[in-house]
Amino acid sequence: MPKMTFIDHDETRHEVEATEGLSVLEIAHRHTIDIEGACEGSLACATCHVIVDPAWYDRLKPASEDEEDMLDLAFGLMATSRLCCQLIMSQDLDGLVVRLPPATRNMAVDEK
Repeated sequence: MPKMTFIDHDETRHEVEATEGLSVLEIAHRHTIDIEGACEGSLACATCHVIVDPAWYDRLKPASEDEEDMLDLAFGLMATSRLCCQLIMSQDLDGLVVRLPPATRNMAVDEK
């Protein structure tokens, strides 16, 4: 089974088993990694924003226009930022490393 690593805000590394066919968001939730995913992967928010390790970024399928639009709402956007609900685990991504951003912005909550 492929593995991947999440790096927390405090630099703690969590290497987890990553079931093929699941999104990185689903994998995070299965392993209690602190990623919100307020829209449950429907590409309607940016709360599952992660920063992909540069060594892995070019191995990913390109972001769709809809994902790019949602990323514009993400806090702490970086050149290798992606929405992890759109990253689907495969054997080709065995070893993937993503970093959690320092904060997230949930527009549904922040606007109240």
